[in-house]
Amino acid sequence: MSAAPHFWSTPFKYCRWAARERPALFWSVIIGGIGPVMIYPVRSLRYRLGDVDPPRIPTTYPVPTGPRKQLTGYDDE
Repeated sequence: MSAAPHFWSTPFKYCRWAARERPALFWSVIIGGIGPVMIYPVRSLRYRLGDVDPPRIPTTYPVPTGPRKQLTGYDDE
């Protein structure tokens, strides 16, 4: 059994070794590295397929313009 190759001296040899000897770790690093790269292509593909962002949730209540009606009949005289 040979020792693991050093990454910085022979990166491709190390990747082949890691894919054989430690596949779970190797593929989780590969998939985790692809994630940030795929943000922009997936977003543009989503828009082309018709999936748009929902409207923003309002953070304030819209106050009506104009005078307010005076309430009557509830002892508000």
